[in-house]
Amino acid sequence: MVQIDVTYEGGLRTRAVHGPSGQTLITDAPVDNHGQGESFSPTDLVATATASCMLTIMGIVAERHAWPFVGATAKVVKKMATDGPRRIGELEVEIRVPGDWAENQRGALEQAALGCPVHATLHGNVEMPCSFVWGS
Repeated sequence: MVQIDVTYEGGLRTRAVHGPSGQTLITDAPVDNHGQGESFSPTDLVATATASCMLTIMGIVAERHAWPFVGATAKVVKKMATDGPRRIGELEVEIRVPGDWAENQRGALEQAALGCPVHATLHGNVEMPCSFVWGS
């Protein structure tokens, strides 16, 4: 269990404190939703969590097999839904993995990414197309 304490600071901003580490994170509402857009919005954090989680789980598999995974990157594009309540409609993730990879390695890493806890949590509620780019 991890406790995160979040305080509303006014002006549509919050300060979150990660219990185990004491690290802080500020959120701000986006400009199109009455905020200043000066930091990650809560939905930006969902997008960030998705890409970070996918890379982390891939990293766990890569480290287990001593595969060179350092330098892999993810780009996530968050698209808000245009119908119904304000919500994330799509998170498009592109994961880039430099180097030469055998088919079985690619398969293991892709399966790991698509099985990350954040992806599994959101699956079915948010469209999440994901592409992998292998090599330089």
